[in-house]
Amino acid sequence: MTNNINDRLMHELSIAISIVDSVINQAEIASADSVSEVELDIGILSGIEYESLEFALGVASKATILEKTLFRINRVEAVAECPACQHLYTPEGMFSHCPECNKQGVRIIRGGELQIKSLLVE
Repeated sequence: MTNNINDRLMHELSIAISIVDSVINQAEIASADSVSEVELDIGILSGIEYESLEFALGVASKATILEKTLFRINRVEAVAECPACQHLYTPEGMFSHCPECNKQGVRIIRGGELQIKSLLVE
């Protein structure tokens, strides 16, 4: 079990490092001295554990211009479309059945994203 926790943390840490690097790059382009807030959109089907990512962002931003930055994480709910009948619905998972026509197979419209939505720079 400890290995699984370490694996999860390492996964989120690599994502956090990527986010921090991207934000620092954008802050440098904007000639900003600091970033007070970063808003992230993360889908519930993205495979990211929110609490682990919050912790990892704190670790990854240490000793950078983001050390005091507030990271706001918006949890994006899932929306799927049935490829057979085009019905939009909230999927139970990646392999849901359409509640309208009961066919299997989904096209995820929303809920798998991981994106930096906005930065508040100073």
